[in-house]
Amino acid sequence: MFARDFLTLSLRSLTAHRLRSFLTLLGISVGITAVILLTSIGEGLHQYMLREFTQFGTHIIEITPGRQGTHGGPPGLPSSARPLTLDDAAAVARLPNVEAVTPIVYGNSEVRAGNRVRRTSVYGVGPAMDRMFSIRVRIGRFLPPDDPASPRAFAVLGAKLKQELFGTANALGERIRIGDEQFRIVGIMEEKGQFLGVDLDDTIYIPAARAMALYRRDGLMEINVTHATHVSSASVATQIRTLMTARHGQDDVTILTQQDMLAALSNILGILTAAVGALGSISLIVGGVGIVTIMTIAVTERTNEIGLLVALGARRRTILGLFLGEAIALAALGGLLGLAAGIGIAQLIHLAVPALPVSTPWHFVVLAELSALVIGLAAGVLPARKAARLDPVEALRAE
Repeated sequence: MFARDFLTLSLRSLTAHRLRSFLTLLGISVGITAVILLTSIGEGLHQYMLREFTQFGTHIIEITPGRQGTHGGPPGLPSSARPLTLDDAAAVARLPNVEAVTPIVYGNSEVRAGNRVRRTSVYGVGPAMDRMFSIRVRIGRFLPPDDPASPRAFAVLGAKLKQELFGTANALGERIRIGDEQFRIVGIMEEKGQFLGVDLDDTIYIPAARAMALYRRDGLMEINVTHATHVSSASVATQIRTLMTARHGQDDVTILTQQDMLAALSNILGILTAAVGALGSISLIVGGVGIVTIMTIAVTERTNEIGLLVALGARRRTILGLFLGEAIALAALGGLLGLAAGIGIAQLIHLAVPALPVSTPWHFVVLAELSALVIGLAAGVLPARKAARLDPVEALRAE
């Protein structure tokens, strides 16, 4: 049988029963639509989270007090880990390949300016914090490089906090009160937006030593480090661990690189995307069952036609290929329809809800269409084999 005749027979059988063919491919298209829609939302959330974490740079290492892990001993005993100090931060800053270091202490306090009071987040940081985290000062300057142990009482306001406390008036040089201490404003930050639900514009930055005194802390909450781009984070982390072990007499800090955080986040979000894709693939299986059913009915209805083809000399593998081709064509058309519907609905959802990130991963598009073809092939095997094995004499006798 010529290829043209083969295609003509396959297409004619599909167009002869338009409603049945449409309902069959509809089952596949619904499955593909579900897969594409769910994975588009999952991938959109994945990319959104990665952008959130990388907007501050990609070469950041976080040092926190206390060693992660399981230790023996009775419960309730105090930890023997030493607190992180400003001297620790200064020692880390002297390591090779370390570009900048900032100590971190944070809390929440009422900030008073004249007769206006607002409770907000207070961050005690170092003078390099703005450069490390890619945040910019709009007016004035960031905290100056004072003596870390006794810095001047300066403060830098977030854009929203400045607006709430001073409105359109000039805030530079004005004094505010945080708790029982008074600070002079030296800078106003540019708008940064939110990070994982935290409003970065509704914040105030003061020197770390001042924050330790304000919140009566003996140590820092964490130390953040940025390193040269040509050096791996793992090697710098090893140097930091060696230094901290020597200073504290034991390995009592947790060091987390941004690569570690991104890898863990990517794994979690990748599993989430795969899980929602798997849920959508259940519809694909249902569509495959529909193809098996419809093709089996088609074999029964076309018994005379099959007998005639065999009697005219058509090989059994030709009959097998004919029915497999019909099943694959149905699955392929259903897959393309589902891809168009899935991508279209995903974009419509994004237009209706701009806050919901949507991104259609093209490797999932290809995988979904290939899955539809494989399901069509697998679903058509049994009916096609049944058709190919029909006895031509008995087939011609069938009504």
